Amino acid sequence: MRNTPTILHLDMDAFFASVEQASKPSLRGKAVIVGGLGPRGVVATASYEARTFGAHSAMPMAQARRLAPNAAYLVPRFGLYRSISEQVMALLRELSPLVEPLSLDEAFVDLEAGGTAWDEGSARLAGAKLRADIRAVTGLTGSVGLAASKMLAKIASEQAKPDGLVLIEPGTERALLGPMPVRTLPGVGPATGDHLRRAGITTVEEIAEAGEDELVRLLGKAHGHALHAMALAHDERPVVAERETKSVSVEDTYDVDIHDRVRVGLEVQRLADRCVRRLRGAGLSGRTIVLKVRRYDFSTLTRSETLRGPTDDPAVVREAAARLLDSVDTTGGVRLLGVGVSGLADYTQEDLFAQAAGDLADAAPEEAVAEPVEERPAVAERHWPAGHDVRHAEHGHGWVQGSGLGRVTVRFETPGSEPGRVRTFRADDPDLEPADPLPLVPGGAEGGGGGPGAGPVAVRGSG
Repeated sequence: MRNTPTILHLDMDAFFASVEQASKPSLRGKAVIVGGLGPRGVVATASYEARTFGAHSAMPMAQARRLAPNAAYLVPRFGLYRSISEQVMALLRELSPLVEPLSLDEAFVDLEAGGTAWDEGSARLAGAKLRADIRAVTGLTGSVGLAASKMLAKIASEQAKPDGLVLIEPGTERALLGPMPVRTLPGVGPATGDHLRRAGITTVEEIAEAGEDELVRLLGKAHGHALHAMALAHDERPVVAERETKSVSVEDTYDVDIHDRVRVGLEVQRLADRCVRRLRGAGLSGRTIVLKVRRYDFSTLTRSETLRGPTDDPAVVREAAARLLDSVDTTGGVRLLGVGVSGLADYTQEDLFAQAAGDLADAAPEEAVAEPVEERPAVAERHWPAGHDVRHAEHGHGWVQGSGLGRVTVRFETPGSEPGRVRTFRADDPDLEPADPLPLVPGGAEGGGGGPGAGPVAVRGSG
């Protein structure tokens, strides 16, 4: 472990909810909850105003509604979140070539590797400048932790929330960690925490005092050894610039269990196409097709098939997923379906052969199959997800406050305007159409792909 606080951890503040508040003047300073709005939805992010009511990420949406009934409940706009995340990550890469993203809103940076910081003073200046740059470019706030290791930098950023900077001085780590609860340390989840509590260990200092042998006896060799080292503030993990993508997958949870076998098959085909679009978007292909099915009784089954070579052909993935579905009993109903591709490569099996004849042969079938799949989002767009952007021919840009019973309510405002007026239209009003998100900061890059159906199905909540 180094002896200078030159590892930085950035965590954007309530990222998804903060983006929504920045883009919607009428929601600033109010409780905002982003996530799945169906009966089985889960909170992705709650604004700090919503957290005062007890709402938090990973909470069932039904519980959040009971705690904060007057909050604004919005469907995620992952395309917009990704575009803003890219702006933030670009600022981090200006500080160092060693940037390790953990999610859309969180990353480690090795300031020493970039020559940006070499001691406490320069590290503090780099952290302060980063926070100012993020606010200038995105209009959002992020919390920064600085320390001599990744573990401590992450703890520091948590202490800095919201909108702050905390630097842990080398030599003070043990005193800082000692009184903290065991759950502070990475790898200590509810199960491990309960196991330690039953042994009379509730603080980090008590982990250190227990000794490595006792922790190995309680938790096993690998976990016990690692936990004892972290309790002594020892963390040698380097900042890794690139994390290898091991798989690409999509999944949907359904508000009502699906019993119709034909409908299940159609959903699997749709998921396979979405998965291939993500695969191609990342410039990847894969050999192993994976099907995930969660049944009515919460039992989860996975089936996989490994092909002879990597592919990004939607027809191939659809056929493999259909074969896998044939081996699963869905009689009692299905609550979740997922399709994934693993065994990734940056080439396809077809690349190994001459392309001229193959391209002509493949084009027609793929186009013929894709055409009906592409019609589905057009129907879904008329559902008008809450929080998504729209444009009216007469009233301009706005966002959906709610819809139902053939009506859609829209608040017309933009990131730079005053809180706007609310109007209600027929859901099939020809003058109303989905729109792309507007920049949060004047002159900023437009958000991409924020319309209905955009982005991954699930993503880690933000802090």
